[in-house]
Amino acid sequence: MASTRPFSRFEFMIAWRYLRAKRAEGGVSVMTWISLIGITLAVFALIVTLAVRSGFRTELVSTFLGSNAHVTVYSAGHVDAEGQMVKGFADYDAIAKKLGAIPGVTEAAPQIKGQVMLTAGEGSSGAEVFGLRLADLRRIPRIGDGADAYGNLDDFDQGIAIGSGLARTLGVTVGDKLRVISPTGVKSPFGSSPRVNAYPVVYVFTSGNYLIDQSRMYMPFDEAQSFFNRENLADEFEVMVKEPEQIDSYRDAVMGAGGQDAMLWTWMDSAGSYLNALKIEDNVMFLIMSILVLISTLNIISGLIMLVKNKGRDIGILRTMGLTEGSILRIFFICGAFTGVVGTFLGVIIGCLFATYIDDVVGLINLVTGGDVWDPSIRGIYALPAELKLGDVASAMALSLGLSFIVTIFPARRAARMNPVEALRYE
Repeated sequence: MASTRPFSRFEFMIAWRYLRAKRAEGGVSVMTWISLIGITLAVFALIVTLAVRSGFRTELVSTFLGSNAHVTVYSAGHVDAEGQMVKGFADYDAIAKKLGAIPGVTEAAPQIKGQVMLTAGEGSSGAEVFGLRLADLRRIPRIGDGADAYGNLDDFDQGIAIGSGLARTLGVTVGDKLRVISPTGVKSPFGSSPRVNAYPVVYVFTSGNYLIDQSRMYMPFDEAQSFFNRENLADEFEVMVKEPEQIDSYRDAVMGAGGQDAMLWTWMDSAGSYLNALKIEDNVMFLIMSILVLISTLNIISGLIMLVKNKGRDIGILRTMGLTEGSILRIFFICGAFTGVVGTFLGVIIGCLFATYIDDVVGLINLVTGGDVWDPSIRGIYALPAELKLGDVASAMALSLGLSFIVTIFPARRAARMNPVEALRYE
């Protein structure tokens, strides 16, 4: 007897007939519908989880790299002619020029850094001060030109720039004055006393990172030198590069340009441990969601076993008509795989739509619950991000379809090995 081609048209026709049969005719059981819904929800949850994971990491890295130096070059310190330990760079313009000439470096700027107390009326808050020149401040992506800000950056040399969170805490806006207090300021024969100056706020920025907006202030470089008693010195250099993810490849060149006292602190040193923790959490979440998909696909076995039991007489007749074990296996494989395929594609569609319109979904949840489900003070960024990646969607589809096909094989093999004589004995 000639064998038929695998997955012939008649195999699909028989499988489709079984899938369309009513419950009273021994067709698809309720368990199969439960499996279909379960796979849909599991794939939907997996895609949304992967999208939020990717979006959160992308947004976090973007806000960090867009507001901070990719490499900070600071001084380990040296002993001057008077035997005093001095930390800082005297020839900062020359060093900045050397750093800027390194291939791949896009920006190298000297800066002053310090801690102060800000007061306005009855409000007060600590702040981290960065002393920069106007041209260098403009080039910081999330802070300077083109950033989400208000005020006039051209007036920076006559005032200060602060984060939007700091402005809210102190209750100030552009045009208001802030008192800036440094604990180590004016030097006198009796020691040093706090320095207190008042500066108008000329620029208020929103970097996208809650912690930065809540604690950062920028001051003109020359004024910062005077305010922190750093005349003719720069505390460190802010260096930006074209490929921040490859930051280690710049280390040797930057160290050479910084001089013998130079020390480096990269953005990976600051955020690397946090990103590694996120990666571990991502892997665990993927594993958990994969188990959820597996549980959903296991319901296919129950539904298919019940279908095989109900169709025992049909299997006997088909075998006596000449169908091979392979044909019977493929017919019931198609029945089970159909559930996995439909559930997977429904889950992908719903998951992609949810991730695409996640801002509207979060807004609806806020409206229903009457609260803010996303607290930026805890999570660091202002909104729940989602970024759909083809690789993530493909991995979710491959996982769901692969598990669906694997679990379908076992009951399909049971149907194929059924003895036609035993199936028709009591018919």
